[in-house]
Amino acid sequence: MSNEVSLDATDREILFHMRQDGRLANVELAKRVGLTPPPCLRRVKRLEEAGVIAGYRAVIDPAAMGRGLEVLVDVEISAQDRRSFEEFETTVSSYEEVIEFRRMYGRPDYFIRVAVADHAAYETFLTSKLSGLPAVLRLTSHLTMKKIKAED
Repeated sequence: MSNEVSLDATDREILFHMRQDGRLANVELAKRVGLTPPPCLRRVKRLEEAGVIAGYRAVIDPAAMGRGLEVLVDVEISAQDRRSFEEFETTVSSYEEVIEFRRMYGRPDYFIRVAVADHAAYETFLTSKLSGLPAVLRLTSHLTMKKIKAED
C-alpha cells in the first residue's frame, strides 16, 4: 500500500465482494455491505487512492488464448554477481510465455510460471530460451495434475 490505511470490517467486506466480481455496480456493492451508494463509493475511492485496490483486470481463459499448458519452473543459477542476476531477470521478464516470475529466498533461486499452447511449445521455450541462458545452472519443470485453488 502506498499510504497506510486502516481497514475496518466494512472495508474488508467491500474488498471481499470486489474480489469476487470487480465489475459489481456500486449500488449492488452498497446493498451487499449495508451502506447507501454515496458512502460506499467514497470508501472504494479511498481504498483505490491508498493503493489497497491496486487495479482492475479481466481474467482470461488461457486455453482460449492458445496457452492451455501451464508449467511451474524452479531455476537455480550459477552466477553470484549483481549484473548477471539483473541480466537474467531482464531477459526472462521479456519472454511472452512467462506469466509470473519471482526471485526466492534459498533454493530455488527463481520460480517461473510459464503458459504455452502444449508440450511441444514448452519444449521449444525451454530449449531455445530458458536453458540457453548463461546464468542457468539447473531447471526443474513441474506439470500440474489439477489446479485446486487459484487467485487468477
